[in-house]
Amino acid sequence: MKSAETPNSRSAATQPAAGIYRPRRWLPYAGAALLVALIIAGLWPKPIPVETARAVSGPLRTTITEEGKTRIKNRYLVSAPVTGHLRRILLKAGDAVEAGRTVVAVVDPISSSMLDARGHASAAARRDAAHANLEKARAAHAFADADLRRFERLFAGKMVTLRDVEAARLGESSAVKEKAAAEGALRQAEAELADFTPGAQPAGKAGRAITEVRAPVTGRVLRVIEESTRVVTAGTPLVEIGNPAEIEAVITVLSRDGAMIAPGTPVELEQWGGGKPLPARVRFVEPAAFTKISALGVEEQRVNVVADILAPADQRHALGDNFRVEGRIITWQTARTLKVSSGALFRHGEGWSVFVIDEGRARLKAVSVGPSSGPETQVLGGLAENDEVIIYPGERVHDGERVKPIKVSAQ
Repeated sequence: MKSAETPNSRSAATQPAAGIYRPRRWLPYAGAALLVALIIAGLWPKPIPVETARAVSGPLRTTITEEGKTRIKNRYLVSAPVTGHLRRILLKAGDAVEAGRTVVAVVDPISSSMLDARGHASAAARRDAAHANLEKARAAHAFADADLRRFERLFAGKMVTLRDVEAARLGESSAVKEKAAAEGALRQAEAELADFTPGAQPAGKAGRAITEVRAPVTGRVLRVIEESTRVVTAGTPLVEIGNPAEIEAVITVLSRDGAMIAPGTPVELEQWGGGKPLPARVRFVEPAAFTKISALGVEEQRVNVVADILAPADQRHALGDNFRVEGRIITWQTARTLKVSSGALFRHGEGWSVFVIDEGRARLKAVSVGPSSGPETQVLGGLAENDEVIIYPGERVHDGERVKPIKVSAQ
């Protein structure tokens, strides 16, 4: 038997439940809303990532850093006192010498064996010429003397004037002087010719002694100028001597920087070969500048700054003459002041400004600044300690812009 079915029971069996289609009906709307939210999120302006630092209090100083070199304060150039034959100098650079005791060089007199026949003939000719001049001067003196006596007799007879007698006296006096000069020239020529006399004794035994040159000061040999044996003339440089313990630094700076440096300014010498910087103090700034061509080919007016090294000699025993150093001249310093990274400062109008981060936004703030050490600058007003500022904001950061710090620079 078949069971009886009603229309209501069949439709209820074939129609799905309403709860199954309800989620699917809102799914397109949810997807569209999600897509719109993603588009809005992508187009929404994001905070600009910026590098930041804080204004802090601490020591600050301004310096002028330039290259320089060391030099010994008092240098002594020992020269040959006489003309002669220099013996080989056995001293070397760095050897110690004692004032008045160490023999620096020995100069032998030039012996007659070093003079040739041509020199002998020339000396003999000068001797003969001097002898002839002497005979001539004697004859002239005899004539002038006789002429004077004759005029005196004529003047006594009132046959000549007084002026004629005075002229005769002048002639006689001149003849006497000419005879004396001729006698001196003859003695000189004979002395020169004596060196050529065969069989003469060595110069050292004939009264021309060997000359020993001694050290003028206690110190060390800096440079041997004439080491080998040779004939030298009087005044020829032989050896340079100095005391390495008495050393100073010469730093070459721009003339405009030199005008700001006063005597007594502290200096630190770096890159000299030791571990710690050497303390020094400016003694004076040379009054005259000079022109120097830089590595880029630019003409610069520079001046030398001379500084005394304050470190004891045992702390810089390896530092010698003409050594390269890097001088850091401290023109201004303070133990504690408010400072900020120089990269945060920029020109705005006629003054300086910074961007301060306030609640995630960049705020433009005018500041007054003082001296700068390069990486850091003193802040005189406009900032408080621990204010966070933006470093190198450039043109992408504006007042009120949302920013996101990505790094805090160490002060």
